[in-house]
Amino acid sequence: MEAAAASLWSSVNSGIVLSILAVVWTMLWQALQGLQLQHLLGRHSRRASRRLAAVLDPYLTVTVAEYGGGRMRRSDAYKEAQAYLQRATREARGGGGVRHLRADPAKDPDRVVLSMADNEEVADEFRGATVWWLAYSAQPRDDGGAGGFFWGRAASAERRFYRLSFLERDRDLVLGEYLPHVRREGRAVMVKDRQRKLFTNITGDSWDSDGFWSYSVWSHVVFEHPKTFATLAMDPAKKKEVMDDLDAFRNGKDYYARVGKAWKRGYLLYGPPGTGKSTMIAAMANYLDYDVYDIELTSVRTNTDLRKLFIETTSKSIIVIEDIDCSLDLTGKRKKKKKAKDGQSKDDGGGGDKKDGASSSNKDEEEEKDGGGSKVTLSGVLNFIDGLWSACGGERIIVFTTNHVEKLDPALIRRGRMDKHIEMSYCCAEAFRFLAKVYLGVDSHPLFDAVVALLRDVDMTPADVAENLTPKGPGEDADSCLATLVDALHKAKEDALAKKKKKAKGKDKEEDDDDDDDEE
Repeated sequence: MEAAAASLWSSVNSGIVLSILAVVWTMLWQALQGLQLQHLLGRHSRRASRRLAAVLDPYLTVTVAEYGGGRMRRSDAYKEAQAYLQRATREARGGGGVRHLRADPAKDPDRVVLSMADNEEVADEFRGATVWWLAYSAQPRDDGGAGGFFWGRAASAERRFYRLSFLERDRDLVLGEYLPHVRREGRAVMVKDRQRKLFTNITGDSWDSDGFWSYSVWSHVVFEHPKTFATLAMDPAKKKEVMDDLDAFRNGKDYYARVGKAWKRGYLLYGPPGTGKSTMIAAMANYLDYDVYDIELTSVRTNTDLRKLFIETTSKSIIVIEDIDCSLDLTGKRKKKKKAKDGQSKDDGGGGDKKDGASSSNKDEEEEKDGGGSKVTLSGVLNFIDGLWSACGGERIIVFTTNHVEKLDPALIRRGRMDKHIEMSYCCAEAFRFLAKVYLGVDSHPLFDAVVALLRDVDMTPADVAENLTPKGPGEDADSCLATLVDALHKAKEDALAKKKKKAKGKDKEEDDDDDDDEE
């Protein structure tokens, strides 16, 4: 009996112990799960691997990406490193060990700028430390889409990089002093070797300036227009006013920051054809030493594309949209819609044909939506000029030109968007004397008074005056050129009088016809 009781008690104790152990194991397992033991062991193993890798490979790397972090434009650090390495490659003996170099045109027409080709490496020294720069590009993934690798949109994903390698013992020197030194020197090289460029927006894939196939939004040539304010035919007082305004803008960084405005300024150039609007832009670019971005709005598909164009422009630039009244239907759409709406209301109230009115309204809406193959809207252009995205960057001038300022929507040209309106008018006496000095080298002439008197009665553009003052052969001099101009002005005056008489005669005929209708 006692033996059975002892056995039973032993069984009960064993069950209690096992239960306690099960509870303890469950609690311990849950605790270990909370500690994520596998991750803890993984971290320790990775640390050990890194320590081993540091023993086997004592080099650290820093990658400078052309694009990164979701940026829509090229990294300034990448451009500065590129400029610095161009100089390092040029100054290093034998190209610094680089076997494959790229040659690009330099500011001096007799020289070239050398830079590393892809997958090449150049060594550089800084305060006793040696570093190595490797240029490479990340090839886009060929997903087998339409067009394949070279012709599809996948090619636009190709990005370029510079990888800087250095010994771990030089970490503080490279990160704290060398990289800032590279950026400073790179900016200095960019300023020294800078060539002003004339950009135009393009569509589709193309080879970029660095020899890579990519989806680009701008293509450029070197800007070499010779026009300056010194050779621009314009009223001297108005010319000085424009130059003073440009000086105030160029030196106004602190002012714009103080008043809380984006560092940009809008200019509206308006006047008849041939009055010098395009040459005014060239003179502004040469005076400020700015690049020029000439936007063809009809080739811009959407407002988003227009925004990307703006983001890809640089500071110290003039963004130009010439003949904006002809580029897209931005000439007062709201007036057209109001007019169409009023016309439809009259038809409804007067018992007219409502179907025709609705059809006309729908047609206007379709034309407005299509925009001649472009979906850029007036709202998109307004945001381009002074929306939130216009503050991305600084020191930009936006110039619109038009032959018919009255056709533009008032919201497009109000102050704050087009801050300064400059009328480019017909040739005046001061502009003529200036042209005579530039083209013929004369300050006075007996025919000057006749020309000035005719210019008061005749509208002739500076381009036409300059053409008549241009010697056409070796035998032409100031006398013959001025006589040619006087004859041209007389002919223009006669044509204007004949046109005026013809118009008056037509008006009288219309009045006679109206009188006949009244008698009937």
